[in-house]
Amino acid sequence: MKRGGSDEAKRRAGEAAADAVDDGQVVGLGTGSTAAHAIRALGRTVDSGLDVEGIATSYQSRELAREVGIPLTTLDDATPDVAIDGADQVADGDLIKGGGAAHAREKLVDAAADRFLVVADESKLADRLSAPVPVEVLPDAREPVAASIRDLGGDPELRAAERKDGPVVTDNGNLVLDCDFEAIDDPAGLATDLSALPGVLEHGLFVGLADAIYVGSDEDATVREQ
Repeated sequence: MKRGGSDEAKRRAGEAAADAVDDGQVVGLGTGSTAAHAIRALGRTVDSGLDVEGIATSYQSRELAREVGIPLTTLDDATPDVAIDGADQVADGDLIKGGGAAHAREKLVDAAADRFLVVADESKLADRLSAPVPVEVLPDAREPVAASIRDLGGDPELRAAERKDGPVVTDNGNLVLDCDFEAIDDPAGLATDLSALPGVLEHGLFVGLADAIYVGSDEDATVREQ
């Protein structure tokens, strides 16, 4: 997988997906740098009169939506017409997400939406999924889940926080294991196996959920319908 897509490519992907949102819709607001461009673009259209509501997938996306003036609602009160979210890796329409440790809430919103639009720069595209799969686990389940992941052929590593001692703690109060399975030949099968493990809240394999992939480059953005 190529690394380090430019901010311009991310901006083009995010803004192209934001342009697909219609007046009166409820929009799932993803997490991450590319989704943030979509949120900012939606904020500008709201300022120009577009009537939309957002459902945030994380503290980060909620605060950004408030900053740019997007009214917010929840899954308890509305169903998203469309969700816009980024990805850490994309292959044949399947995704690995969770670099921001928000994949549990992202999957809830993305799966609930009538259409799920993925925004990514070209560096996120791959022939096969091979990035480590984030797995959110209950704190007490860390070691049992890690042992089960090893049995599935993965190499789990507890995600450490960058600016404090100790591990990353999700918005849900849980831990994240980044699990390296190398090249993943059967994403759907692995997704099923991970979901079945006691103590796993959610994992970062998003299989069969994407309706369109918006791929940004420094020059433009293209749309790949799934």
